[in-house]
Amino acid sequence: MAGINLREIAMETVMEILENGQFSHIYLKAVLDKYGYLEKNERAFLNRLVNGTVERKLQLDFIIDSYSKTKVKKMKPLIRTIMRLGVYEIYYMDAVPDSATCNEYVKLAKKRGFAGLSGFVNGVLRSISREKGKVEFKDLSVKYSMPKWIVDKWTADYGKELTEEVLSGFLSQEELCIRVNLSKTTREELKAALEKQGITVRICDTVESACYISNYDSLTAIPEFNEGLFYVQDYSSQLVPYAAGVEQGQKILDVCAAPGGKALHCGELAGEGTVVARDLTEQKVALIQKNISRTGATNVTAQQWDATILDEESIRKYDIVIADLPCSGLGIIRKKPDIKYNQTEESLAELVDLQAKILDNVCQYVKDGGKLCYITCTINKDENENQVENFLSSHSEFTIEKMTQLYPDDKHDGFFICVMKKN
Repeated sequence: MAGINLREIAMETVMEILENGQFSHIYLKAVLDKYGYLEKNERAFLNRLVNGTVERKLQLDFIIDSYSKTKVKKMKPLIRTIMRLGVYEIYYMDAVPDSATCNEYVKLAKKRGFAGLSGFVNGVLRSISREKGKVEFKDLSVKYSMPKWIVDKWTADYGKELTEEVLSGFLSQEELCIRVNLSKTTREELKAALEKQGITVRICDTVESACYISNYDSLTAIPEFNEGLFYVQDYSSQLVPYAAGVEQGQKILDVCAAPGGKALHCGELAGEGTVVARDLTEQKVALIQKNISRTGATNVTAQQWDATILDEESIRKYDIVIADLPCSGLGIIRKKPDIKYNQTEESLAELVDLQAKILDNVCQYVKDGGKLCYITCTINKDENENQVENFLSSHSEFTIEKMTQLYPDDKHDGFFICVMKKN
């Protein structure tokens, strides 16, 4: 489209994420929505360029530093961003020849008032292009663009081999997983309807509500999505109601429920039962409510409540309490690549304390014989196995029924589920 410079949009988006602290998944979605009139392939190019540059930041900086006398840290933010985008395109995209890529970023530097640095941009990018692939990534941190402290932590907890599998998993391509609303349709009916629209659908053979879709333009353009026949929800998240053993007629509480996928899934399985879906802020509760309305669920209620505050009226009231608690999010780095740069060892320790506080509270809502389902979307023993161990040491009335740590691959995110029964 005339007048639209995709690389300039990408540059502004990456600047907002890496320089100004915007959340990648929220900000990039807003940008893609704003430019929704662009062709599908143009939006795909923009999405790939932004996500890939953020995802590979540490590796891109290593490559640039190998060729540039001025190190990335010392560069002006706009030039640093242009260099990262250029190197990502040279290494990982083949939309245009490398020489044309270099020209585009030189033009962009001039356009944005850095004509004096255009020779520098040109020289470094062309050197990198000429010697593409010659830089060696001996360090796992650089090879997989993961902060060294996270690599070290995982290596200590899980060993080098599994750590490398996890790191590789994050960089693998993931299909979009959806949960079919089985109270409204079947997977086969939905598959047939979507395939008529040219969408590729693959039925998951291990979770009865899951399918994978690709080759669609935009979710909001799919009538079945707007009618609530399916919901975007990761495979690992869909495991939760099955792992917890949700049955007809049960009373279920989800204490940190936004955007509401697991609560709605529980509602479908509970039938005549009821689900209360709570979260901390008005905005999050509105998000749950929006999804309740879209899917037409009649047995799910959204409530605003702070999970760190004890609700006397809920004590011993629920068959199942789902506690998908605030966590470091290190299992969903593929969906939110900026997470790995924003977490610190200190922030992890604070989260562990918060999780313990909430678990102490919400375990009181479980009926005798009921279940507490503790979930995180992270890979970190302190937040997962060690947290469970600490909880059980002071709550002997609970015993582990099942405990699973999922690691990322092309089918799902990194995810932890522990179901504990109250004796």
